[in-house]
Amino acid sequence: MTREQRRLRLSVDDQIENRYLEVPFELPSGGVTRLEVTLDHDRDAAVIDLGCRDPERWRGWSGGARSRFAITPGAATPGYEPGELVAGRWAVVLGLHRMPAEPVDVTVTIATGVDAGRVEAEPPAQAPAAGRGDRGGTRLGRDLPAPAGLTWYAGDLHAHTTHSDGTLSIAQLTAAAAGRGLDFLAVTDHNTVSHHPHLPAVAATYDVCLLPGQEVTTHAGHANAFGDIGWVDFRRPAAQWPADVERRGGLLSVNHPVQDDCGWLYPVRTGYLQLWHISWFLDLTATGPWAYLRALGGATHPASVSGGGLEPSRRERPVLLGGSDFHTPDQGFPPGTPTTWVAAEDRTPEAILDGIRHGRTAVSRFPGPGEPVLVRVGEDLVAIDADGTVLVEGLPAGGQDRRRRVRGDRVSISAPPHRGPYRLEAPDRTLLAISA
Repeated sequence: MTREQRRLRLSVDDQIENRYLEVPFELPSGGVTRLEVTLDHDRDAAVIDLGCRDPERWRGWSGGARSRFAITPGAATPGYEPGELVAGRWAVVLGLHRMPAEPVDVTVTIATGVDAGRVEAEPPAQAPAAGRGDRGGTRLGRDLPAPAGLTWYAGDLHAHTTHSDGTLSIAQLTAAAAGRGLDFLAVTDHNTVSHHPHLPAVAATYDVCLLPGQEVTTHAGHANAFGDIGWVDFRRPAAQWPADVERRGGLLSVNHPVQDDCGWLYPVRTGYLQLWHISWFLDLTATGPWAYLRALGGATHPASVSGGGLEPSRRERPVLLGGSDFHTPDQGFPPGTPTTWVAAEDRTPEAILDGIRHGRTAVSRFPGPGEPVLVRVGEDLVAIDADGTVLVEGLPAGGQDRRRRVRGDRVSISAPPHRGPYRLEAPDRTLLAISA
């Protein structure tokens, strides 16, 4: 192996000048079958993300979760894409996320050659539970009322694996989702699509629909790009992301817009909003997300309810989504916390995304039977397992909101879409469920 070291001294001044610093190197033609990069710096003094591009395309990103990666033609460290090590000008990409005022020493070691050294394998997962074949409906068997030809499927639209900063492999994460009874799961690793090729086989093994995704991650906000649409360049202006994703046939949602240090700071709107994120579980009576939604302005037109959903061309308010932002079991929020319900024709990635595209979504705290759920069927809402809860209509106007008590375990309520969003609360105002 041939090794070269690049020694840098970086501070907040370098971050101000260029948040994504490239360290270029040349890869010679012929014979190179392994690239290994190691990043060394005082991790207490600075947070520096790690990524790589080749002369033709993006090869991967591990953020601050890794200090090394390897790429070979047949395998790569999770987060990076295997393939031919083309000759030409490559670059290690350093994301200067948090930098000190005084310079910190940074060493980038680049090793190339034909050495067949180790490439990290993903941790093994438990075997699928017996009898988990396709049952033609949702795993949970909740029998939620749906528009003709559609079924409500339970899922999670935000989760991470070892391909970014999660602790579980794709298979381990999917096994956890299956154990919760989820029908679908979006795998949305940060700034990489290296996980996409693995999803179909794992989905078939565990009988869970896996949606390809990427969390487009920057210091000023995060957004989920859904669909098998290739990599979205997070270094480009955020204003370009929505059109780029839509042009490729995907969907782009703003994530956790009011969360701590990674709220949405861009003056950019998309048609999809991850309003309910695990950070809300710290206080489910908090009103910050509702204030954000009101600040967006706009309302849904009363017309254009088609198949239980709202046509995108007639929609001004974003489609509301939920996501656990699952990273590790240690955080205490398993997949499906909260649960996003999508009314779709079947349980395939294309059908689930089409249901989201047409606004056929609802969100509840958890997926299981007995948990209050609020779903739309045409002009009506149906509250299930919600006896004694309070239905709240729309967003407060002049400090007042419209509230009514739900009495019964399965109650149909006239609720025109343009007066939404609607939500179920406990008497103490704890959030239980959301619907358009």
